[in-house]
Amino acid sequence: THSNDNECIDVVMKKLQAENAIAIRFNVDQYPVNCSISSYYENNEWYTFMEHNGERTALHDLTGLWFRRAHNLGSGLGAVMDSEYFAASHGEVRTTFFGFLESLDCFHIGKYSHYRRLDSKEEQLKLASELGIHVPDTCITNNPAEAKRFVANHPNGTIVKMQSSFAIEHEGKEHVVFTNLIKSEDLEDIENLQYCPMQFQEKLEKTVELRVTIVGQKVFAFAIDSQKMDRSKLDWRREGNTLLKDWVPYSLPLDLEHKLLKLMDVYQLNYGAIDIIVTPENKHYFLEINAAGEYFWLDRLVNGAISDQIVKVLLDQAPRRYNSRLGLNKTMSLA
Repeated sequence: THSNDNECIDVVMKKLQAENAIAIRFNVDQYPVNCSISSYYENNEWYTFMEHNGERTALHDLTGLWFRRAHNLGSGLGAVMDSEYFAASHGEVRTTFFGFLESLDCFHIGKYSHYRRLDSKEEQLKLASELGIHVPDTCITNNPAEAKRFVANHPNGTIVKMQSSFAIEHEGKEHVVFTNLIKSEDLEDIENLQYCPMQFQEKLEKTVELRVTIVGQKVFAFAIDSQKMDRSKLDWRREGNTLLKDWVPYSLPLDLEHKLLKLMDVYQLNYGAIDIIVTPENKHYFLEINAAGEYFWLDRLVNGAISDQIVKVLLDQAPRRYNSRLGLNKTMSLA
């Protein structure tokens, strides 16, 4: 994780320690300026050590890994080296760090390479639809003519959003780009789309929006009435803090739950935060899986049950969906 991550890290670490496990926190923003990783092969054995603040910690005997985030990896590197070498060095930092993560021969909540596969929102939607899950009409394009055609074909409304975590810096402040409604007249001057692809989707009427968090084989589903506030109707995150206490547990249809678990199996994940829209016709539309999606505000609503499940899966005290290890001995646990 990173130094400024939220409370979920400390909560899980304390629960691990209460089970007599040794929990090691690796803040990636400290690497490589303030900490080091060394891996070496000698006498027919691999060894890996982390050194930070004069303390040397063995990492070759880990039994479990939770890759949460790699926010600000290599932070501070630009301040300690000449600019002409920065890009090359930062590239080596990323390659070395993610190579180290991928090589750890222990159980992974989710391997980094599997998480990167989720970057393809297009594949997510295709797989979900193949499993029989409803997905919105979607157009992903950098072609202005295609965007105009798609919007014209959906007179009930079209929303537009980015596929990646997207923010724009303006006047020294970072502004997150949320989901927005777009109309045909908004596309009169859209030629710049050629240089930045976007995702267009039909606007769905909502009764509630769901956040479904899956850990191992356990499913935690919660609903929010995002339509109660004007600013949250298109994207509940606009009023995320205001709506924090308004989330309630939700019973997923059993058929949908099984399909979502199958989707987790395809991606070989033990953790995923899934966003779903429920329409007035009670149809459930899949939007995406986020392998690093937040859950801490929902964890408070269930007395820490999600954190408890993460701990149990890490310690092999609860069934895992996928036992990720090096070599050819990988096994998948089906629900």
